[in-house]
Amino acid sequence: MQAKSPAESLSCDVCVIGGGSAGLSAAAGAAQLGAKVVLIERGAMGGDCLNTGCVPSKSLIAAAHAAHMFTAAMALGVGEAIAPRIDFEAIHHHIHGVIAAIAPHDSVERFEGLGIKVIRQIARFTSPTELVAGPYRITARRFVIATGSRAIVPPVPGLRALDPLTNESVFEMIARPDHLLIIGGGPIGLEMAQAFRRLGAQVTIVDVAGILPRDEPEAAELIRGVLRDEGIVLHEHAKLIDPQKTQSGVSATIETPTDRHDITASHVLVAAGRKANVEDMGLELAGVESGAKGIVVDGRLRTSNPRIFALGDVAGGPQFTHIAGYHAGIFIRNAMFGLPAKVDYAALPWVTYLDPEVAHVGLTEAEARKTHGDVTVIIEHMDDNDRAQAERRTEGFVKLILTGRGKVLGATIVAPHAGEMISLWGLVISGKVKLSAVASMIAPYPTLAEISKRAAGAYFKPKLFGRLPKTWVGLVQKVFR
Repeated sequence: MQAKSPAESLSCDVCVIGGGSAGLSAAAGAAQLGAKVVLIERGAMGGDCLNTGCVPSKSLIAAAHAAHMFTAAMALGVGEAIAPRIDFEAIHHHIHGVIAAIAPHDSVERFEGLGIKVIRQIARFTSPTELVAGPYRITARRFVIATGSRAIVPPVPGLRALDPLTNESVFEMIARPDHLLIIGGGPIGLEMAQAFRRLGAQVTIVDVAGILPRDEPEAAELIRGVLRDEGIVLHEHAKLIDPQKTQSGVSATIETPTDRHDITASHVLVAAGRKANVEDMGLELAGVESGAKGIVVDGRLRTSNPRIFALGDVAGGPQFTHIAGYHAGIFIRNAMFGLPAKVDYAALPWVTYLDPEVAHVGLTEAEARKTHGDVTVIIEHMDDNDRAQAERRTEGFVKLILTGRGKVLGATIVAPHAGEMISLWGLVISGKVKLSAVASMIAPYPTLAEISKRAAGAYFKPKLFGRLPKTWVGLVQKVFR
């Protein structure tokens, strides 16, 4: 028997496990600051966001939007109400063409060009200060765990045997599903539901609770109507019972508080939550504590072993790509500059890329009332916006949550391109910008974004047009005749 070759020892300043958004940002930042960096990735560079998440889903949504415009244009007096021809194989090529266009930014070659040692292996800790990855034994001053998360299959008896689609497989389809049964009414499930429906598939959604549970109830109610108007069958507070394979796809029973009926579908897509990737990493040997949500971290993203940080989805917090990048910045400030930087989610934004989009930042009304007691709520509807009227896109609103003194605690926008407009309110919250600054800014006319200025101004209307200002104006007019 041939003797096993001894492991090659590597020593570095920073060793990053995971080549997704958080890991790549941390590795690139550390390397560009002069640190010696090793990056370990066992799968595809770019992680979930590039390969099976944000990039392919938004590419599919773009195709669905283009298809929807065939019929939506009729409201503007353009064209005939004809169904577009859907070439799903061409859509598949479009999706993967977008991935290929972005991939060089996340490639091994780019990171090696930054002076980073990239190792394509599985990483396992052997002690609090060391790990192995293939033929390498690595020690580092700081370790970063950024292994991300994966879709979970709910514990519905018989569901796993169907081999359901997840975000890791749905974008590999080259033929459109006839009838897509989606389990989960969160952002991913709803985005996929609207996209596939607009591309010609029948779509049914089953959720054990209500749709968009983290968003304002007014947003969920509006989206509920939009989805049903587009022909999506929505079952909330429902259970899927006895799913089985059939010759044409799957069959199951849907049970709601008031009804029970059978359903057949060609495909099942699971979009019902995610699980942190913490298995088979030797975390116990590294002295790293983990729980049901992922790795336990403090405010500085340090694990129970202070030499090891956890970033992104695996850290058990909000699961967004922009949070992964934000976490990388927190790590850089701590590990590279020695600053005690901590995470602060007070201005955390998120967007559900439906049509209209649902964008939110800060606290919801319920969260604000729980924390601050009495709050002021302002809602301005898009049908009062001239650009929305011109484009016949008047569904939606902006909702502001304020303290009694006008400090912005949270904002929700439901509108076309709401994700492009929510950053203003994120800046207001994080930069402690006064509401009066938004109310007095000059906004270009006509734009959808004027709705934010209108909402800010609504707070000051009672004060501006109240009894005291009117009295003062009357005195001024008498004096300056």
